[in-house]
Amino acid sequence: MLKRILWAALAMIGIVVAVLAWNTWRLSSRQLDVKTIAPLALERDAVAARLAGALKFRTISDAASGDTNAEQFVAMQAYLEQAFPRLHATLKREMVGHSMLFTWQGSDPQARPVMWLAHQDVVPVAPGTEASWQQPPFDGVVKDGFVWGRGSWDDKGSLVAQMEAVETLLAQGYQPRATLYLGFGADEEVGGRRGAVEIARLLKSRGVQLDYILDEGMLVTQGIMNGIARPVALIGVAEKGYASVNLAVQTAPGHSSMPPQKTAIGAISAALAALEKQQMPVELRGVARDMFDSIAPEMQGMNRVVLSNLWLFAPVVKQQMAQAPGTNAVLRTTTALTVVHAGNKDNVLPGRADAVVNFRIRPGDSVAGVMAHVRDAVNNDEVHAELDAGASEPSPVSPMESAQYALINRTIREVFNDAVVAPGIVIGATDARHYKDVSQHVYRFSPVRAGKDDLPRFHGTNERLGVDNYLEAIRFYVQLARNGQ
Repeated sequence: MLKRILWAALAMIGIVVAVLAWNTWRLSSRQLDVKTIAPLALERDAVAARLAGALKFRTISDAASGDTNAEQFVAMQAYLEQAFPRLHATLKREMVGHSMLFTWQGSDPQARPVMWLAHQDVVPVAPGTEASWQQPPFDGVVKDGFVWGRGSWDDKGSLVAQMEAVETLLAQGYQPRATLYLGFGADEEVGGRRGAVEIARLLKSRGVQLDYILDEGMLVTQGIMNGIARPVALIGVAEKGYASVNLAVQTAPGHSSMPPQKTAIGAISAALAALEKQQMPVELRGVARDMFDSIAPEMQGMNRVVLSNLWLFAPVVKQQMAQAPGTNAVLRTTTALTVVHAGNKDNVLPGRADAVVNFRIRPGDSVAGVMAHVRDAVNNDEVHAELDAGASEPSPVSPMESAQYALINRTIREVFNDAVVAPGIVIGATDARHYKDVSQHVYRFSPVRAGKDDLPRFHGTNERLGVDNYLEAIRFYVQLARNGQ
């Protein structure tokens, strides 16, 4: 009897091993085959200098007022007009507040127009960190093969690269078949309400339906994803939603010498601890699953085996990925405890305690689902939960089996020919989410390479963009325009 059980167990193990091996072996690459293209010749020093010039303007946006630093936006726009004379002479420019909408008329009025997005505004430098910058953040310095300054990556690098591409194409006598719009918001960093929202509303009022939209977003990452040596270029096909929930506990204030069993601070702390412990579920499906299905064939060793057999290993993969902040954010609606207020004197029990919890909502979840989760996790009627203004649902997921996605995919493979291309979810917020009414094909990709050391520079200290990296970005936009014809 024991021998039969042993043989049965060995047979089952053999079947599982055979299935694992078969699934791993039959997994074929999803990467597009493209021809190598010759790099576009660009004047390296002049190109770098033009981007550096745009970084000298302190175009810091303010949620409270669209006129904050207005003179800086006006001055930068005048600089761009001087730096890109062909573009400004040929394209129609419309001002939407301090945001800009350019129209490059196509030769075929029946062709659906396309739109590239970028933003003019930047985040401020964190007070007290100025001395930590290797180059002053608003001096626009080109040194050691980099363009240094706030906005070099986020997002003046994309904006000026798009202008360089258009200027280059104009110099070659090129005219697009489909009309190309350039939408350059002035308040993306504070929500885009006065820029992208109004530009999208203007286009909608004119009956414009766009073939595709391309905004900033995912990157060409190097050495960030475990198990794959090649760069990975992720095309953002969706972005997460946003919800901040205000929690409040109201009790009678009192003297600290006679504390009751339940206090406002204790109740709010228990609520926050419950929310941090009871996270929303990790889900290996939808875009996240598509991303791994695209990357798995390019992996080696056990990583390939595991990702080729998620029917068996999904629980392990989810558990492991939930441990790292970056991958955890891809697989679930995240919970971040961001603000706490309570008390103002050491011997007084406060009568009120407040907190804010920020959720970034994955596609498939919703704002209503977040609120239901908060109520269930906190499970205390004394804790009042209220949705803060400015919440937004996750964006729609743009089609991956489409000519528009294939166009961007192909262009990436031609310019970054060593990269593996896959779909992804943008975990932050971009202007692109405001354009869902004028296009069903909204994609988010920044054509720049990034390693582990580069990621902290976004909104951080020593933001910089490699000159060679920047040249690739310009080549990407030129090739994208030509491929779209």
